[in-house]
Amino acid sequence: MGKKGKREKKGKGAEKTAAKMERKVSRRAKKEEEDLEALIAEFQTLDAKKTQVIETSCPPPSPRLNGSLSAHPEKDELILFGGEYFNGQKTYLYNELYIYNIRKNSWTKVEIPNPPPRRCAHQAAVVPTAGGQLWVFGGEFASPSGEQFYHYKDLWVLHLATKTWEQIKASGGPCGRSGHRMVACKRQLIIFGGFHESVRDYIYYNDVYAFNLDSFTWSKLAPSGVGPAPRSGCQMATTPEGSIVIYGGYSKQRVKKDVDKGTLHTDMFLLKAEGSGKEEDKWVWSRLNPSGVKPTPRSGFSVAAGPNNRSLLFGGVHDEEEEESIEGDFFNDIYFYDIGKNRWFPGQLKVPKSGKKKRRRGRRAEADSAGDDEVEKQAPQGPVEIVKEVVAEDGTVMTIKQVIAGPADEKERSESEEEEEEDGALGLQVEPCPRSNAMLAVKHGVLYVYGGMFEVGDRQFTLSDLYSIDLHRMEEWKVLVEIDPKTQEWLEESESDEEEDDMEGAEGGEEEEESSEDDSEDEGGEEQHPSVQPDEKHADYLSRTEQHWIKVARSNMGPDAKDKKVVKVAHAMAKAFYEDSI
Repeated sequence: MGKKGKREKKGKGAEKTAAKMERKVSRRAKKEEEDLEALIAEFQTLDAKKTQVIETSCPPPSPRLNGSLSAHPEKDELILFGGEYFNGQKTYLYNELYIYNIRKNSWTKVEIPNPPPRRCAHQAAVVPTAGGQLWVFGGEFASPSGEQFYHYKDLWVLHLATKTWEQIKASGGPCGRSGHRMVACKRQLIIFGGFHESVRDYIYYNDVYAFNLDSFTWSKLAPSGVGPAPRSGCQMATTPEGSIVIYGGYSKQRVKKDVDKGTLHTDMFLLKAEGSGKEEDKWVWSRLNPSGVKPTPRSGFSVAAGPNNRSLLFGGVHDEEEEESIEGDFFNDIYFYDIGKNRWFPGQLKVPKSGKKKRRRGRRAEADSAGDDEVEKQAPQGPVEIVKEVVAEDGTVMTIKQVIAGPADEKERSESEEEEEEDGALGLQVEPCPRSNAMLAVKHGVLYVYGGMFEVGDRQFTLSDLYSIDLHRMEEWKVLVEIDPKTQEWLEESESDEEEDDMEGAEGGEEEEESSEDDSEDEGGEEQHPSVQPDEKHADYLSRTEQHWIKVARSNMGPDAKDKKVVKVAHAMAKAFYEDSI
């Protein structure tokens, strides 16, 4: 048998195995999903009682992750839908709809009759049809315990002009899933990948579906060529020609009983239509080998379409998996992928123009007076490590190391990329703390980052802050909504009365946030950190950057250091940098 025949036989075997696993997962998940369907139906009954659209000015939404943030196609607004929150004991799911007014920096809660059921890890895509439409597919609902899951396979559209939800019922679509990706491409919604999980089993997908926005019909694509392995949480972008780019993602497989091994994918693929992008066209997978500096391996990153034919990813986490535990290294960096040039490069903040010109004049003078060897020394090709020592109040000496990415090969760089990569500002900068599963949107070339989560030890911090950065200028992050410490709640299992309140747990906890206000203040109060008595401006800086410094302190002190001492040293480092900056 030739090589082609062997590949075809191997491919068919893999398809049979995948189909068998899907049937197995489906059988085991059926009973779990029936239980959750009853709970979802109760919530839908409550939602059905709403008979009119109610718009209310409100404070920023409560902390959440795995929701969707979308830019309105015609107005200066962002649309936030769904998401989840976990407080250590219960999982809360949302189907609330919020509108953020960019010009006024204000939030409005919009209650619309008959919305989609509560969910997270869904996908949303905006199209400019009839005043704007927000399309939502899939996602998951979890029991308050977080141990049972219901995966949606429904498709909804929010008509933005009339503020009405409509469920689109069409056969032949994808099976229930979450963690998939969806983009709007030439009057079609293209869906790729995702996963379905029950208590004991799970399956990851690499199938591709298209929904026609004119005929309202589904079709399953059957691309030729070798495509991506099954995965969820990848980056999915469209090209001006109507092709699809896939990068990265996450999957896991069972290596032995009750032991799973996760895989962080870093490969890249192009899905291209051989024709004008119509349903009947043949689609072909091919592998991409981009140049430049690729993102470091990670999962839980967030993605958006940027200006100048570029897509971007932000944040994420790299988990170090041990047999008994998982330690995560969270990120807050930006990477751009230039679709036309097939090139990755990191997004770094630039210094002000006056400083930039002065530095460049200095470079030219040095180049004129020095030999080739000296010039090579002045332009290192690898990362640059900046080291600073800080002495804490208790005498502990901390060595802070910051690694700044070095320039790539000059021969491969364009002038615009050289400016974006080379002119990174090394001064004190306000920036979002490292996080995963944040919500992103781009409007008028400005990136908005909302919420997400990070972990410290066994505790999960879910965020409700909002940052923005001009992607054309890349000069500074702006804080639009700061972290509110009163919204941070974490309940250990031993502290609970083990009460099971399904309705409260899945609905989302405004009342619980109010009742936990005193507890949150106690957790974040001065008694925990008696060594720090900051002034008002220092306190403002500390509230925005505390988690960054905790992460730096932890990496220097090691995993065995006590949390109290790590926080104490982190505050000392933050104070030292703050005082240097002023």
